Amino acid sequence: MPAPKSPEFRRRALDLVAQGEPVAATARGLGISESCLRRWMAQDDVDSGRADGLTSVEKRELVELRRKNRVLEMENEILKRASAYFARENALPK
Repeated sequence: MPAPKSPEFRRRALDLVAQGEPVAATARGLGISESCLRRWMAQDDVDSGRADGLTSVEKRELVELRRKNRVLEMENEILKRASAYFARENALPK
């Protein structure tokens, strides 16, 4: 997977298309795929309010919250196993 492009690079690419440059020619000239540039255009439409969907900020927040949720679920599972282990130890006759 190629390295992500900088926000400045994306902004310049979107500005070129907004000035009337053809999408295919702009993408070819910048060394990116046409579908990549079209995805950037669609995300820019959402970010600027011209289209419905999750903004870039909301997507980043969602990723972060999902990551935190996975960590909390793992911690909860560890605590469940530990409590079951110690409960079993205390229940055995000595």
